Amino acid sequence: MPLHHHLHPGLRARIGVSRWDITPGLDVCAKNWGAARHWFAEGVHRPLTGTALCIAPISGDGAAMLLLSLELGWWRSRRDGDALRAAIIEQLALPDENVIVHLTHTHSGPVLDSDAPAEANPATARAYLAWLTESCVSGARAAISAAQPATMLFRHGHCALATERDFVDPNKPERHLTGFNPAATADDTLLTVRVIDDAGKTIATLVNYACHPTTLAWENKLISPDYPGAMREVVEAETGSAPCLFLLGACGEYAPAEQYSGDVALADRHGRELGHAALAALTPLSTGHSHLRYDGAVESGAPLAMWSASSAPASETIRATASEIELDLKPDLLTLAEIEAALARNPTGFEYERLQRKRRVRMSFTDTATSMEKIWLWRLGDALLCGVPFECYSALQTVLRAAFPTTPILVLNVANGILGYLPPQRLYDHDLYTVWQTPFARGSLERVIARAVEEAGRLLSAQQ
Repeated sequence: MPLHHHLHPGLRARIGVSRWDITPGLDVCAKNWGAARHWFAEGVHRPLTGTALCIAPISGDGAAMLLLSLELGWWRSRRDGDALRAAIIEQLALPDENVIVHLTHTHSGPVLDSDAPAEANPATARAYLAWLTESCVSGARAAISAAQPATMLFRHGHCALATERDFVDPNKPERHLTGFNPAATADDTLLTVRVIDDAGKTIATLVNYACHPTTLAWENKLISPDYPGAMREVVEAETGSAPCLFLLGACGEYAPAEQYSGDVALADRHGRELGHAALAALTPLSTGHSHLRYDGAVESGAPLAMWSASSAPASETIRATASEIELDLKPDLLTLAEIEAALARNPTGFEYERLQRKRRVRMSFTDTATSMEKIWLWRLGDALLCGVPFECYSALQTVLRAAFPTTPILVLNVANGILGYLPPQRLYDHDLYTVWQTPFARGSLERVIARAVEEAGRLLSAQQ
């Protein structure tokens, strides 16, 4: 029986990609940090991009699956993100489970808020959201039109950019901070995908990595994709300018060690670090081979094991599911009326910012004890993609990958919305930002992980 190394035959499908510019005007609010004193950016570090990837059955029968990666931060209200996605679904006549709109989560982009305060020039914010929706529909349609027979190949790599960012203040041990924790280790897993057409040309790449794009913070006054911008520049320069989609992993507790900066050169440095790590993983896939095959022994000065680049027939199976899951909300979660009353007392500084964030989070839920949410899982041949509308801690990706160790698994935070952090239940005993920010009760992350493992097992065991 032949032996194989990293046997990931991949996916055979009709695949198309499109790329467009989504950089806002400087009259659109860009105040993403409570400590920032400016409401608007003064220039552009790097353009923000939207990239759409269409994956359709190779036979041409059946609905396409559509993945959008937008270099944006986060939806301030659920209805804005839902409205954009609903427009794509309606205008392209796609099933709900077949559409994922993913934000790369830059903290230096436009504020996505149709309910922006007066200081934020709400008219321009709403105009940008309307234009963004139109551009995403057009970009999605272009990706579908460009679909052609192609093969997706998967390969793991590693990158040391991400670090643990839950840190106990050494001067006040009772205080938990959000910043580099040198005593902890981070999951450095990097999953890359190369999409190759039948002529052997790379038409797209995907880079899935878990690390908050928070290099740039309140001192930065430029619109920027943060480190994913330089990352895609590095990758695209070596792949024939094929569009690179950055997919942010389960990074709830991960960020660069050096961050909260006003220096865009630092963001570019971080991006180049990830870009070169991605290229190291992608380069062996450029031949179109998916694995190494053991071909036996050759007797020489030493007995030599012979391995050669090879490929196996790629699976043509694609399936999508949107699984509902009921999550408990915190029993002491403030009602919208209580938050409005606190805002009426005219708080300032970070207190105002935190109350505004609580208000926007609370507006996403009714005054009930639970909330029905969804997670999305796609089977892509011999690989899986899991998208969640949360900022999950890394356990989501590490547990999923441990449960299916021979399956390449892409995990996406901030997919089809962003409803709050999901930290492990053990952290609910601490006064930690991610714990007091989330509206979800203790144990929610564990319930999402269990459901993701269950759905992944079902998709992988389904008949071809």
